[in-house]
Amino acid sequence: FPGSPEIVEDAPNFTGNAIKKAVELARWIGSGKIGFAQLPDFVLADDSGLEVDALRGAPGVHSARFAALDKPQSWQMGNSPDAENNAKLLRLLGHVPLAHRKARFRCVIAMTPVEPVAATPASPVCYADESELKTEIFEGACEGHIALVPSGKGGFGYDPLFIPVEHDISFAELGEEEKNKLSHRAKALEKLKSRLRVA
Repeated sequence: FPGSPEIVEDAPNFTGNAIKKAVELARWIGSGKIGFAQLPDFVLADDSGLEVDALRGAPGVHSARFAALDKPQSWQMGNSPDAENNAKLLRLLGHVPLAHRKARFRCVIAMTPVEPVAATPASPVCYADESELKTEIFEGACEGHIALVPSGKGGFGYDPLFIPVEHDISFAELGEEEKNKLSHRAKALEKLKSRLRVA
């Protein structure tokens, strides 16, 4: 939507970033600045990335700007090119044997109800506002390991390096349909769909 707020993803984990995005967008929509005839019921926002055990969970929330972190004033940088992120990951894992390259893609989806802003005043005794407290979280992960060299032309990001469990080819070599069945986002979305079916 034109004019939507730019949200700085500065939380220490995927959950924090997803909540921050969903809450700020729900507040903005609830303020009436868009002019919906009827407010939508909720906002969805996600954050996701790669966690590598040998790197103590890195790149984590920095997955998209992993290589940029090495540059001066990296806090001002945008996302890094995929090739640079992959090169840095391989460099850091250079002496780590294949058996110890366990990793996972993780996705966290936040669902925040949209309410008129006047109906949700800030609490005088709580740092979290009502929208944040009403936010629901849906998480999915796809386990696997990091290959020694990239392979495949499909996908994006770390897909050429990530080999999912029970597969011997990378995400970048899997077809879209197969990848979407086992991806971290697919698993998070399945939990969200189950929640909406119950409601």
